[in-house]
Amino acid sequence: MGDNNNPKKPNSSTTTKKKKKKQRGGSKKKMTLDQTVAYRWISEWVFLDHSSAASSAVDDDFGVFLNHKKVSEKLVFEFHSHSICSDGFLSPSKLVERAHQKGALMCLMEVISAVIEKFMLLQKKDVVLGFLSNQSQTLTTFRVCSEQVKALALTDHDTMSVPEALDAARRFGIRIIPGVEISTLYSPRGESGTEEPVHILAYYSSCGPTRSEELESFLANIRDGRYLRAKNMVSKLNKLKFPLKWEHVAKIAGKGVAPGRLHVARAMVEAGYVENLKQAFARYLYDGGPAYSTGSEPLAEEAVQLICETGGVAVLAHPWALKNPVAIVRRLKDAGLHGIEVYRSDGKLAAYSDLADAYDLMKLGGSDFHGRGGQSESDLGSVNLPVLAVHEFLRTARPIWCGAIRGILENYTEDPSELKLERIMKFGKTRIFKNGSLTKTNNDLIDLCLSSWLTNEEMQDSVFETIKSKLSQISINDEGIQAPTAVK
Repeated sequence: MGDNNNPKKPNSSTTTKKKKKKQRGGSKKKMTLDQTVAYRWISEWVFLDHSSAASSAVDDDFGVFLNHKKVSEKLVFEFHSHSICSDGFLSPSKLVERAHQKGALMCLMEVISAVIEKFMLLQKKDVVLGFLSNQSQTLTTFRVCSEQVKALALTDHDTMSVPEALDAARRFGIRIIPGVEISTLYSPRGESGTEEPVHILAYYSSCGPTRSEELESFLANIRDGRYLRAKNMVSKLNKLKFPLKWEHVAKIAGKGVAPGRLHVARAMVEAGYVENLKQAFARYLYDGGPAYSTGSEPLAEEAVQLICETGGVAVLAHPWALKNPVAIVRRLKDAGLHGIEVYRSDGKLAAYSDLADAYDLMKLGGSDFHGRGGQSESDLGSVNLPVLAVHEFLRTARPIWCGAIRGILENYTEDPSELKLERIMKFGKTRIFKNGSLTKTNNDLIDLCLSSWLTNEEMQDSVFETIKSKLSQISINDEGIQAPTAVK
């Protein structure tokens, strides 16, 4: 009787196991009503599901068959990444493949971890084999894994390298957001503080920027300055008794790529002047360092204004690297800045979240992935963006992008030309091209320009109905683009 009145002390190992099980997951926290609405709104844009709501299987924007019943709850966005077209280590197509495979690897690791856990707990071969059999479905559904990136912004420095990524994106069902990270300078102009480099992220619609020639000229001027800047860095290193060759830096950057600090740093590592990239930056190439140099960067507010004028969304990149972030944000907000990076792979930075709130700016974040390798680099999709943050981004971006798409297509319908069509196709799908030649129907062009870029709600806008009517009068065939006089 006495034993029954005294509660039995729980076994310590059992308690530990329960705690571990709870930490590993247990019951997932349910989304709030706002989060659920935001998730559905985001999903419509990611997959652009124009099929009936009753259908669970759809052919998405990239011609990839998706079963929405199997798609995980988590939609992973990557808003900041680089390829070899600037200072990354992977080609645009390999970058997309990495975004896809990263999720598959995460799924595999989860299965392996679960198998090991079962084996350690039960130590029974037949039980483990049975468990593996039950996981077969998981092993064959990597493409809809919860950790796979569903939308990827390619934001190379001062160049838009999107077209090469599109083919890979179609294969893996990843939506590409055309982007660019623009190198600029902040000048105090009588205010307190010193001049410093500022990077601005620009995000565009699938139709690309309006006034694309003006934006490209703007970026080309910066790229030309990057060549001069890199040569000056090599010259300064030579004066510091490091006989680095310009040809070495140019070879690392690759043909047609404007060299940056990372290319100079890689050349220093390969030449044996420093042990690693981190040391090259910490000792010589940091902002204001002994081998640092500027190029022909425009003022930060000029870049923000041009982004806004060309149908883009402007976001301040890595504000934690700035010496005077408050003054810079204040200046750029007046120029039209939409948001700042707040989220990183190590969590949300409270100080910059407060700064975003103070100036009514949306909060974003990305891995700033370059593909260097090593544990110090954040992987694609590693920044855990809240669904409401992504929703806020798209709520800001979609009206801007719709306006840009409208302007680009209206300009095309007023004076159709192959050059204009080529620019439209640069950042979008190319369904109108079949077997290397143009189709002879108009419907493909209409579907391409509207259904693959706009949601159902956006397509119902009367302005787009008018554009669709005008597009239907334009004939495309092997002889080129033909438009009736009324359209011209």
